[in-house]
Amino acid sequence: MTVSRAELARRLDHTLLKPQATAAEVERLCDEALEHGFFSVCVAPCRLPLAARSLVGSAVLPITVVGFPLGFQSTPVKVFEAARSVEEGAREIDMVLNVGALKDGDEVAVARDIEAVVRSAGVPVKVILETALLSDAEKIQACRLAAGAGAAFVKTCTGFSGGGATEADVRLLRANVPAHVGVKASGGIRTRAQALALLAAGADRLGASASVTIVMEG
Repeated sequence: MTVSRAELARRLDHTLLKPQATAAEVERLCDEALEHGFFSVCVAPCRLPLAARSLVGSAVLPITVVGFPLGFQSTPVKVFEAARSVEEGAREIDMVLNVGALKDGDEVAVARDIEAVVRSAGVPVKVILETALLSDAEKIQACRLAAGAGAAFVKTCTGFSGGGATEADVRLLRANVPAHVGVKASGGIRTRAQALALLAAGADRLGASASVTIVMEG
């Protein structure tokens, strides 16, 4: 797959979600995103106002996470977190699926959880499936529920529950959401070769903390 450096950069959500991240590191993340033309920066909710201020007037979007990293918060908590994040500048939301409810077979609870966040946010919502914890049948089920609830993307992993983005998972997700729903690969993407392979498998967006290395290779 042939992709220019600029094109690759515009597929990347430049990410910093480690709990020990400092304000200085968030500012550096934003500076890197501006320098290299990444699509967005993805930071923890408490760092979102700083990122939004750092990116004002630019094409780089500030985005954040909801229900992160385990997804087991109650729906009203996720709804509040999403609405507050948008007020503080989030232009997209990456929310974690309620994995336990999915494994219970409680499709109504899973769908309502996603739909409530989508409705509250009013910006594109990506649903993190946490693929390392799911069977292929559960991944397919999650794709169907997320798409039906209005998600803009399905996303592979948080990176906090083991596993990472794989080409097989990206192909599976791409095959099981409509064309208007994107696929975001995240978790353990550290090289340009990995990034290109995941894009070739069907990913529309990539989430990575190693974004600078990825675009500067080759």
